[in-house]
Amino acid sequence: MDNTLPAEPTRRDFLFVATGAVAAFGAAAATWPLISQLNPDSSTVAGGAPIEVDLAPIVQGQSIKVFWRGAPIFINHRSPEEIASARSVDWRTLADPQSDEDRTKAGHEQWLVVNGICTHLGCIPNYHEGQYDGWLCHCHGSQYDSSGRVRKGPAPANLALVPYEFLSDTQLRIG
Repeated sequence: MDNTLPAEPTRRDFLFVATGAVAAFGAAAATWPLISQLNPDSSTVAGGAPIEVDLAPIVQGQSIKVFWRGAPIFINHRSPEEIASARSVDWRTLADPQSDEDRTKAGHEQWLVVNGICTHLGCIPNYHEGQYDGWLCHCHGSQYDSSGRVRKGPAPANLALVPYEFLSDTQLRIG
């Protein structure tokens, strides 16, 4: 029977273990981005799916805010006066020219569905405020009309349209 004790670890043993640990860490760090890119796009996760909205409780002249893909969406039930006011403007003279007809769906002109983020610095404007009875962003004074078109202030573009469709006269699907 051999009664010799195991040899003390040498410097070479330490370097061998340390090199192996660094190599394993490096391999994991290099592999992580490759595995991570297999995850779904963040815009499709948690709230990216289409949402359905019941329009029946929204009275004429009222605007509601829902969230889709993490962004506020304004759904505005416009009155005949708001529609007439929006259509009486010569849209070719606006900063971001777009007609009211191009911003709504035919047969459903009373409904306007837009992204509720100011196109200047990303604030959320308030409805039924400002000179044009549309939206007013208090941060820097951008004003939008009842069609969501920029009319005054530093905002460079109209409130963005979002993809939507009418499932019925009282059901809307966003996305």
